[in-house]
Amino acid sequence: MFRVRVKKIESNRDLDGNLGKRIELVEERNVSSSFIVRPKTEEAKMAQDIMQALQQQMPFIPQRSQIAIPKIVLFLTEQEYDRLNITFDVNQVYEVLLENQTITFKKVS
Repeated sequence: MFRVRVKKIESNRDLDGNLGKRIELVEERNVSSSFIVRPKTEEAKMAQDIMQALQQQMPFIPQRSQIAIPKIVLFLTEQEYDRLNITFDVNQVYEVLLENQTITFKKVS
């Protein structure tokens, strides 16, 4: 089981011209503080040093502690979406269970 957040819902058409929805679900993972990018060139190192100095001096530049990784993208016609019997909302979190050839979505309160 894993958790996903609805990142984006878009209107689209399938190959037959039927209206549908594209629903993008992302998994958010914490970024390890031990993950450090070592620049290879002197210019890149200077740019990294400048960004670190700016982040220390200007607290309005947030440091990212999480990264959103695309996990599932659903392309559904309106009829398929209705049969799924889930109302996806942007930023809503779901637990996803993959078991016995099924995918189960459970809304997290």
